[in-house]
Amino acid sequence: MYQLKINNLSEQEFLTHFWQKKPLLIKQGFSNFNDPIEAEELAGLAIEQSIESRIVTNHNNDWQAHQGPFENFELLTEEHSTLLVQAVDHWHCEAAQLLEPFRFIPNWRIDDLMVSYSTPNGGVGPHLDQYDVFIIQGEGKRHWRVGLPDPTLKQFAQNKKLLQVEAFDAVIDCILEPGDILYIPPGCPHEGYAVENALNYSVGFRAPNQQDLLSSFADHIIDTESGQKRYTDHNLTLRESKGELTNLEVDKVKTLMATLLENNELFKQWLGNTLSQAKHEMDLAPLEDELSSDDTTQLLNDENNVFERLGGVRAIYQILESAVLLSVNGENYELPMSDLNAVKLLTDTSYFSSEDLMAHQPSLEFIKTFTTLVNEGIWYN
Repeated sequence: MYQLKINNLSEQEFLTHFWQKKPLLIKQGFSNFNDPIEAEELAGLAIEQSIESRIVTNHNNDWQAHQGPFENFELLTEEHSTLLVQAVDHWHCEAAQLLEPFRFIPNWRIDDLMVSYSTPNGGVGPHLDQYDVFIIQGEGKRHWRVGLPDPTLKQFAQNKKLLQVEAFDAVIDCILEPGDILYIPPGCPHEGYAVENALNYSVGFRAPNQQDLLSSFADHIIDTESGQKRYTDHNLTLRESKGELTNLEVDKVKTLMATLLENNELFKQWLGNTLSQAKHEMDLAPLEDELSSDDTTQLLNDENNVFERLGGVRAIYQILESAVLLSVNGENYELPMSDLNAVKLLTDTSYFSSEDLMAHQPSLEFIKTFTTLVNEGIWYN
């Protein structure tokens, strides 16, 4: 539906020269761009309890942030205001299509689609993010300034919900028009203000830090009752000081902990589970009349059936020693290696036909797994 053109660069050239290195203005990245969602629809999502939203205002340089859901939109004034809605791809099928052109970045790195609507001079102020983002200009125009990473740049919080940065030198200073795209790497300060009523789409990427990963891994160890091996010291000898914790003992504790990280099966099961989890709620609609594996087989034997993946679903896979580990929305499914191409169809495409899938001769185990995913509303036809 959307064809991405990165100036005169190939996708690999973009990754080599710009990804996580420097910002880039992509003029008419989407030519003849049509907004997949209207401002009124966005407001409708912001009313919902299960959808994360906020309104940011900056009247007389007094920055205020208000958390949704909203019963009315009195805060969304004619100027100096912005409505932001997170994970719109989870709730709006047409908007979810905006993620597809960016899937030359691995699936597990793509986070969600945030959509904002701003009145003239509306924005969230100068700030920086610790993740990559593509900002697509929809309806209207927006003035953007982007700088390079600067460790001396100070952050401050005029409002505790808005962590902003002081004035910075810009390497990009431009007005985005419909179809223009701005790529901003982590740590680059940026600010954007609507010139006129404007819609913007932000494709964000996940970048977990060490603390998040270690905390999640520890939870997985507890949940799976792993890591029961205890510290031992059968070669203990007398020492002069009873209070010393020796370097040898420190190394033994490190080794004891490291053996869990080196447990490949445990590690990959955890990694698939955590990286496929959605951060936001989803518009899941499980089937009332659940399918059996035979029902699924019958559907797949009709080559006219097309199955579509629900927006926001995170599907990835890993290769184990003798199997494929498919991870979907925090659940792991171990499948025969012969199902690799069928698994790729689930993870690499947002929709496929029965004919496409059956061409890979899926195993009974795969059919059972796919039946579970269809019954949960993750795939539908």
